[in-house]
Amino acid sequence: MTDHMPDDLSAAGRDLRAYTDELRPKHPVVRNIKGEWVLLRHADVLAAALDHERFSSQVSRYLQVPNGLDGEEHTLYRNVIERYLTREAVEPFVPVFTRVAHQLVAELPKGKVLDAVNDIGAVFAVRAQCAWLGWPAELEPKLLAWMKENHAATRSGDNTLMAEVAEQFDEIIRSVIQPRRAAGASAPDDLTTRLCRETVNGRPLTEPELVSILRNWTGGDLGSIALCVGVLIAHLAQQPDLVERIRGASNTEAEAIIDEILRRDNPFVSNRRVTTCPVHIGGRDIPAGARVKLNWTSANRDESVFDNSRFDPQGNAANNLLYGAGKHVCPGRLLATWELRIALQTILTSVQAIDLVPGEPPEREVAPVGGYHRVPVVLR
Repeated sequence: MTDHMPDDLSAAGRDLRAYTDELRPKHPVVRNIKGEWVLLRHADVLAAALDHERFSSQVSRYLQVPNGLDGEEHTLYRNVIERYLTREAVEPFVPVFTRVAHQLVAELPKGKVLDAVNDIGAVFAVRAQCAWLGWPAELEPKLLAWMKENHAATRSGDNTLMAEVAEQFDEIIRSVIQPRRAAGASAPDDLTTRLCRETVNGRPLTEPELVSILRNWTGGDLGSIALCVGVLIAHLAQQPDLVERIRGASNTEAEAIIDEILRRDNPFVSNRRVTTCPVHIGGRDIPAGARVKLNWTSANRDESVFDNSRFDPQGNAANNLLYGAGKHVCPGRLLATWELRIALQTILTSVQAIDLVPGEPPEREVAPVGGYHRVPVVLR
């Protein structure tokens, strides 16, 4: 590798974690073949995430509520959304998620090869999210099929295909919210109905706004939870001592361990920004109007911040960017953390061991997706 970094890099077909580990020590900022500037170091990613004036979140031609909004507009919608994601709002769903996890684990065949991503992670994610939102269980096959299509479209890099798959998901959401809006006072009393009755600036949320919020809550979270479960199970299958540690841990300790595993192998790769003025960062001069990627996966493995040979949940917690940073930090952090902990604790209390399959090593995802594509395991 030379000291000069050509501005035509492509991560396509590569394991992003390994590729950014290779690039980061010499090249804190790289430019990809799409002309996007990619920030790889922890300090630069954090600085951009906290700088809401020079790094705007209005990067998509599609409505993205609230993560594609800036300033007071972002705050207005964020305040609505956060009411559904506080500790008090999520706590009543803990027994629901626990029941979902126990039912799933009871259904899983023991002694047979399972894919931790699709057979465990995806199914748990769909059932937990449907239970949280009040969506009908009949949507499960449709949502699972959509998740596979979405992953395939994202992997392909085909913008037309990705747009088609995104529209399919929006149609699923509209099939849920339109009957509720039409039913008025007789609509079921669940989280989706309550969201449909929210107002901003004294007016009801529009259908496109509702679709955008629910797309953000579900479309992104379903895939992320499934990939996270794959990463966690792959890691624990290779670290049996850690299995015993989690079994004996408090909920808080278990969550810290989960966050540390996912820091080292974060399947949620990046967020986008656009510069509002010329910016000098990571030794590079980036012009105004440039597309910038905050690469969380790389930042969370930055050797200048973390000693990756040491597994240190408590020591690394303060610098962990798993859920982002700044005012755009993931509002669903608590929900995701509790779902992952409950799923993992349920699995570990229900089985004696998780074994990898000889001759079938876990298959990593490739750019632009992180984590694993498939994790063959046997539950004993």
